[in-house]
Amino acid sequence: MTAERTPFAVYAITKHGIAIASRLLPHLSGADLFVSEKLIASAPAGARRLPLPMGPALTETFSAYDCHIFIISVGAVVRMIAPLLKNKKVDPAVVCIDDAARFSICVLSGHVGRGNIFTERVATALGAQSVVTTASDAIGTLTVDILGRDLGWTLDDMDRNVTRGCAAVVNATKVLFVQETGEPDWWPAEKPLPEGVRYATSLEGVDPNEFEILLIATDREIGLSHPAHWTNAVIYRPKSLVLGIGCDRGTAPDLVERGVLALLAKQGLSPKSVKELATIDVKKDEPALLALSEKYGWPLRLYPAAQLDAVPGIQNPSETVKQHVGSRGVSEPAALLAAGVEELLVPKQIYTEPGAGRSMTLAVARRAFVKRPMEVGSL
Repeated sequence: MTAERTPFAVYAITKHGIAIASRLLPHLSGADLFVSEKLIASAPAGARRLPLPMGPALTETFSAYDCHIFIISVGAVVRMIAPLLKNKKVDPAVVCIDDAARFSICVLSGHVGRGNIFTERVATALGAQSVVTTASDAIGTLTVDILGRDLGWTLDDMDRNVTRGCAAVVNATKVLFVQETGEPDWWPAEKPLPEGVRYATSLEGVDPNEFEILLIATDREIGLSHPAHWTNAVIYRPKSLVLGIGCDRGTAPDLVERGVLALLAKQGLSPKSVKELATIDVKKDEPALLALSEKYGWPLRLYPAAQLDAVPGIQNPSETVKQHVGSRGVSEPAALLAAGVEELLVPKQIYTEPGAGRSMTLAVARRAFVKRPMEVGSL
């Protein structure tokens, strides 16, 4: 869903449709109801006038909502929305309800746009039968294009191998899920993996040509280290990395940004897997850190000096740093505390540029996740 959008738009053009909408609205917080102008007098308070034909109005509303719910026939809706469609990355969900509220039908953006979820929600509210036709949902297998999304995972590239991965899973061909990091509940622990899907926790010993597709959850950039695996994979990015960060007062924001990206690249780590930044509380108003946090959506977690100084496992303590801020280190203990671990993935690295007169430090910790139980057929 898009943050700037309003959650729901509901459209009714018949008396039965208005009655159905009235039943549905209490279950859809923040929904806007659009009613045919001819019937607006019988609509619930707050309903918006909908001129007919609907085409011009939809041109204005289509990109403004996460989900459009039409109490109108599927055929009519398809004809109206067809000229408005762009691609599955941005198109909103579309759900249709028949005039007797017997069926809630997902018409568009079942996965990426959460149309299937909205369809089930509408069906539950109305006591209707949901109709979901995307193959992975219909047969109860992995939804490759949104796997782990509710856990905060993102696809490294929405266009690379995803369609092929969906087909491989739906057709129950040989698929290997390799989980190097991330939450274990991307698939219910008590439920056997779908037919054809095997599980591993490492790429070591995996022949990428043995499988139709690899699904890999990792925070590593494996394109250079494992090119054959990368070529035959859909890559997921769990939010597994915490960046402990420090910088001289007044360091330029663009220098800090370049430093973070350069140091992550040097370590073969993906910025798409960063969960948050962590630093000392005296840096709460440091412009460079605030700018980095805002640009990438990485929350900035702050710790007092005494708490940082008490952390064991600081690999690069500095009495000079302690004289200035009260702790023998900033980036290393901040990363350890925020990640909730005792060992660093990357110890303190220093970055500066010729003539800058300022520098930054970066340490990386990987969050610890509960391991998924290994199953029969796992590697």
